[in-house]
Order: sequence, then C-alpha cells, then structure tokens
Amino acid sequence: MFMTTAEARVLVAELLSGLTVVKGADIVICPPFISILPVAAMLEGSGIAVGAQNMHWEDSGAFTGEVSPSMLAEFCKYVIIGHSERRTLFGETDEGVNRKVKAALTHDLVPIMCVGETLAENEASATASVVSRQVREGLSGVEANAVPEIVIAYEPVWAIGTGRAATAAGANQVIEVIIRGTLGRMYDESLAQQVRVLYGGSVKMSNAGEFFQQAGIDGALVGGASLKVAEFIPIVKAAAG
Repeated sequence: MFMTTAEARVLVAELLSGLTVVKGADIVICPPFISILPVAAMLEGSGIAVGAQNMHWEDSGAFTGEVSPSMLAEFCKYVIIGHSERRTLFGETDEGVNRKVKAALTHDLVPIMCVGETLAENEASATASVVSRQVREGLSGVEANAVPEIVIAYEPVWAIGTGRAATAAGANQVIEVIIRGTLGRMYDESLAQQVRVLYGGSVKMSNAGEFFQQAGIDGALVGGASLKVAEFIPIVKAAAG
C-alpha cells in the first residue's frame, strides 16, 4: 500500500526507459487497485505486464470493497494471491487462497500464489510441513493441465520487510525439495519442473544475483526495492542474466 496514482505514474515513467531495453526476463508490475488503469495505459505495448495485488474469488455480488477477477482481467495478466500480509493481517486461509487460484485460472489470469513460513515456524523446524501444506491446499482440485500456468512465490514471512533475507542456498533448498517435491507428488516431476517458482523476501540489488544463480529459483517477487528505480532496474537486469 504505497504511492498515490500520481506518484505511481512518476515511478512507472522513470522505470520504463530502463526496463524496456531489458531482454530475457518477464517483468510484471503490480500496483494498488486504484493505480492499475493508469499504469496499464502507460505500459501498453511495452512488453511489461500488469498484475493486481489481490482479488476476490466471486465474479460479482454483495461484497462491498472487493474486486473480482472479471474486473481485473480487462487490464491485468497476473494477480498475487495469498501474500503473507494477506494471510497474517487479514486472516486469509489456504481454502480462500485455493478459491482465488481457481477463479484466477477461470478468467485467464496467472496466479502468483505465495507460500512461506513464519519465524516461529522456521525456528520450530516446521518449514517443510507448513510450506508443503500451503502448496497442497492452495492447489487442491486444480487440474494438471492448468499447473504450468501457475507461478509460486516462496516468501518466508520472517524475511519480508525485515532486511533479513533467506540465504540463496536455503531458499533454493525449500523450492527444490519442498515446493517442487510437493508438486511432484501431487502431479508428476515433469509438471513440477515447469512451474515457475520465485523467491520473495528482502530482495535487493545487492543480493538478487545470488538468488538468480540458484538452479531452482526462476525469479523474484520484489517488495520495497521495486519502489526505488535505482534498485529495481538492476534486479531485473540480474534476472535477465
């Protein structure tokens, strides 16, 4: 929840010149709902996609204050689902995440489904059980043919906005063993390898390259650093290799 629409326009204008020359990386900008339309207009034809930060699972109805997938689909290609802040601050559950993932797929939106453990869970050696449960329940009932369209973001809650990033090797281990392992058991190994898995949690210019060098990490879900042109453009360039 950062930036007015006017501020978002300024940021995107500054980002455009640096990002449009980058080849070899899929770039998505996910502004707050109120800025989606002007940002989408600015990015039209740039090759940079637009995403939303959240959505409701119903197409319409008496859900005052919510935004539906059909409303987003006109302007967005992606939608973030189950971000840790939605889970911890707004009570989102694995069941709700699952309903949103299915609704996104129905409307040809690419869900970026977030999973990750809290500090207490990490210190209790519960990372595997928590993350595997979130993957299983978040994708429950999702048909195999839809799985390659999904993006999963591993964002350890203890690393978000704290400046305390997971180690690159540690994040890669969770992604390869727990996330892809769970996908392999749910579907098959081939599908597990097709799913793009991102790392999110205090990603910045100084550490992005370490994460992208890991075999299992396909990209980053960038938070605070995406609000700073001098940080975000180098991160994207590092992802492009």
